[in-house]
Amino acid sequence: MEGSKWCAANYVPLTPLSFLERAALVYGGRTAVVCGDKRYSWRETRERCLAGASALAHRGVGRRDVVSDWSLTSCSVFFFLRSTTLCSADQVAVIASNIPAMYELHFSVPMTGGVLCTLNTRHDAAMVSILLKHSDAKVFLVESQFLAVAHDALRLLADGKDNLPLLITISDDDNNDGSVMDYEALLRSAPRGFDIRWPTDERDPISLNYTSGTTSRPKGVIYSHRGAYLNSLATVLVNDMATMPVYLWTVPMFHCNGWCMVWGTAAQGGKSVCIGSVAPKVIFEQIARHGVTNMGGAPTVLNKIVNAPASERKPLPRRVRIWTGGAPPPPQVLAKMEELGFDVVHGYGLTETYGPATLCAWKPEWDALPLAERSRIRTLQGVPHLMLQDMVIKDPVTMETLPSDGRTVGEVMLRGNTIMSGYYKDAAATEETMRGGWLRTGDLGVRHPDGYLQVKDRSKDIIISGGENISSIEVESVLFGHPAVLDVAVVARPDDHWGETPCAFVTLKDGARVTADDITEFCRARLPHYMAPRTVVFADLPKTATGKTQKYLLRENARAMGSLSKQGRSKL
Repeated sequence: MEGSKWCAANYVPLTPLSFLERAALVYGGRTAVVCGDKRYSWRETRERCLAGASALAHRGVGRRDVVSDWSLTSCSVFFFLRSTTLCSADQVAVIASNIPAMYELHFSVPMTGGVLCTLNTRHDAAMVSILLKHSDAKVFLVESQFLAVAHDALRLLADGKDNLPLLITISDDDNNDGSVMDYEALLRSAPRGFDIRWPTDERDPISLNYTSGTTSRPKGVIYSHRGAYLNSLATVLVNDMATMPVYLWTVPMFHCNGWCMVWGTAAQGGKSVCIGSVAPKVIFEQIARHGVTNMGGAPTVLNKIVNAPASERKPLPRRVRIWTGGAPPPPQVLAKMEELGFDVVHGYGLTETYGPATLCAWKPEWDALPLAERSRIRTLQGVPHLMLQDMVIKDPVTMETLPSDGRTVGEVMLRGNTIMSGYYKDAAATEETMRGGWLRTGDLGVRHPDGYLQVKDRSKDIIISGGENISSIEVESVLFGHPAVLDVAVVARPDDHWGETPCAFVTLKDGARVTADDITEFCRARLPHYMAPRTVVFADLPKTATGKTQKYLLRENARAMGSLSKQGRSKL
């Protein structure tokens, strides 16, 4: 429009680094991070982040400008066309639990123009070495409890690689043997007068997050400063975070950058309470001690809380808002959480969406519904949050948008400003995942007439029995209603007659006694008979560090059992 001007006065690249600057200005003397006896104010946190950035930059970490042409293609979710100068940045890898250093690195690394790559603390040395190689990490920070794995990974990486990343330990001074540089020594060594290297383009990368995949083809999801900024604000809104909230860290910071809450807490000047154990007793103690207002966790964390013995519980000083996602929480667990004083917000997202992408937005008229009905509604994945443009259910072949009737199943597809930039070093996978201008999630779901999403299953988790599609989530939801069941996962087992039939892996509550026949009959009384498990295995379920059940391992176990005969039914 005539008279308009696009310049430095009215355009500054979006970045969550600005949240730290404001927090230090407005809330400088208030607590930013507390971990055991350690406590840092927002002013101190900013100073430590600047020192970390200065020290890393002094060791060569930063960005290098490269010319790149961004254009609209069949997979693009970008709505502009121009040539620009984007950055190629050095990457800094870290393996650490939820500790102050991990929090600080989310700011100090991007301050250099570098990219933060947080690795899963449960990875073995082989996987760590593969990800270090794939990410081209220049510096490798490791909390002392994971140092043995790190050393083994570096030994594996040394075979055929000339330049290994610089190793820096994160430990208490008492535990540092001095053989390698420690994080606190790194901060003390920082040259003074460091100027933050703000992004020149808000699409510059800020972090790299690896999805759980095979070792032969790791998928590194690239987050931009723009996407991180927007999704951080979305998480603040989704969690109803007021000014100066108190956030309990039960979500690993390495997972989608703590669902973007590392940056989100800074936006509101909040206090982050770091804990070393996600145990119910610790959770209740920390809520009572610090007056926690918000927290997050996978449904497994909720399950632990509701099944904690009375001796480990403490009265909540206020109602606590807890965000959950990663798997649909059972209605029974949601009901118990509400009774205990937790307000559960259920949502849906992927690593490719910076974590949270949708939420079950609550409506006041639902407050008058019975508890069981309120809990059922909360299991829905809901609607897009404010920073996501659109969500649809489509036929993945024809790309036809399917009706919102609560019955027609299709693939969940997303579009908006909080979708990843792409997969690192994998243009083909990026193109395929965003083919047609939508992020293809691989999840199957329906949309109800009111627009609310209900995820039915991962496409690979659907059980096809005699031509009928069985949702493993639906069977699991029923099994969670059994009074003896603590945890459960349902997968497909080969069947000579039906092709596949449900196989339930069940963890019982302490002291509970129940048979496979009891489990099967419980389901048959509540579901169509073909949906009831024909195989029941009593065992502890394998979990990721974020509490998600590793169904691929259970599918392997079910296949290893062999195919059921026409009459057979396993009772293990």
